[in-house]
Parts: sequence; C-alpha cells; structure tokens
Amino acid sequence: MNVKHFIHEFWLFGLKQAYASIFGGFLLGVMIVTRLWYPLESLHRYDFIFLAAIAFQLFLLAFKLETLRESVVIIVFHLVATLMELFKTSDAIGSWVYPEEYLFGIGNVPLFTGFMYSAVGSYIARVWRIFEFEYSCYPSKLMTVLLVILVYANFFSHHYIWDMRWLLLGATVVLFYKTEIYFKVRVTHRKMPILLGWFLVALFIWFAENIATYANIWIYPNQVNAWQMVSIAKLSSWFLLMLLSFVLVSIINTVRIRTPEARVVSLADSGAAVTHKPD
Repeated sequence: MNVKHFIHEFWLFGLKQAYASIFGGFLLGVMIVTRLWYPLESLHRYDFIFLAAIAFQLFLLAFKLETLRESVVIIVFHLVATLMELFKTSDAIGSWVYPEEYLFGIGNVPLFTGFMYSAVGSYIARVWRIFEFEYSCYPSKLMTVLLVILVYANFFSHHYIWDMRWLLLGATVVLFYKTEIYFKVRVTHRKMPILLGWFLVALFIWFAENIATYANIWIYPNQVNAWQMVSIAKLSSWFLLMLLSFVLVSIINTVRIRTPEARVVSLADSGAAVTHKPD
C-alpha cells in the first residue's frame, strides 16, 4: 500500500469510527456544553441530559441511522447498567456519587446514567456492522458467556469478598490471546489482536471518563473537594466492561470465523455453516 492509499484508508477508518461513536459523542458533547453553559432553571441539568439522549435515539431511528437491533442493545445495556449503578451508588457502597439534583431517577441514580453504558454497547454494535467484523481462533460462545457472568458478578461481589478482576483478566488473555479481529475499511480486511482492540477502546473510555467527571456528571470520593484525574488503574474496570459489552453484542450478532482453509463460517452452538469466501 502506498502512502496516498494509506492516508486515505486511515482517514476513512477515522470517519467510520466517528460514525460508530455517534451516540457516545453526542452524549459527551451534551455533558460538556451543559457544564459550561446551562440556562434552564425550570429543568435540572441531569433531566435535560436524559431527555436529550431519548430524543437523539428517536432521531437516529427515525432517519435510519440506527437499526432496531442496535436499539435493543441500548435497552439491554440500560437495564444492566442501571442495576449496577443502583448498587454502586447505594449509601452502603458509595463508589461514586451524582452531585446534582434530578427528577428522572431511581434512588441515588439519575436515569441518564444508563445511556452512558448504552453508548458503549451502541458503539460495539455499530462498529461490528460498519467494519464487517470477522475473527480467527474465537473461543466458544459458552466460554465467553460464562466469563462475562463472572465479570458482572465481580462488579458486585468484590465489595464483600476477594476481588477476582486480575484472575478474570488472566482468564480473558488465556481465552483470547490467539484471537484476531478482521475489519474492512474499504475493500480488504485488515487485522489486529482483539485484546489490543479492547485495550484501545478501554483507554478511550478512560479519557472520556476524565472529561465526564470534570464536567461534574459523577464524581469519585477523591474528587469531592477538588477534581483530579481518574486513576489509570480504572483501565482494568473499563477493559472488563468492554469484554462484557462485546460478548453481550456477540449474542445477537453473527460471529463470522475465518478458518485455516480460507473460508468464513458462522460460529453457532449447533455448529458452523459456510457463509462466503473472504477477500
């Protein structure tokens, strides 16, 4: 590939990534703008963010910028995330707090928070479709589902028993260290280790988290008196969330596997069926 083609493909890759991140980008933009300037006295800022997220979702569906399957992903993530938020922000746990007032909420959790997690699920569902993902050496769905069940349970249980996150991260490496993800930018599929891809997305989420805490969307106990950067150690949590999000999306998507025989097959519990020849 010459330099001109590389630059063009890299630019197109960035545009597709931006399109895949459209919901998360919108949500983060609203958070920043309303932190800098919010003139509505009759509507709490958190409630405005919640209503804006719903309106944007309806806009995406109305103009077919989002599929019904992707909207289902968002609903599932919202429910899963809200349950975790209720636990994490409870008075007994207090992992973080939402310092502003709201009407649309449950307990200590404003309802817009579920959309923050939904943005991750939305991104994965979109990027999967836009880049026509294929995989090599992908583990069985049963193993991946069992792993993320433990990951989700650990988000709760580590407050009471030993934190298994490093064991779970090790298990993730064992399951996926051979797995390559193939993505199509233009015509040809490129590839990278899936663990590297998850790490890069987790790093991006960590940067977004720093922006969101600075915008007073939520704050950790060490940020109550003055804002400071979120610990880099939080990357482990975001990496595990990426794993959880990815596997949830894989349940409703076709996992297309590249075989050593240069075929592409669909990973299914009942077996594999040939779908098409690769590029």
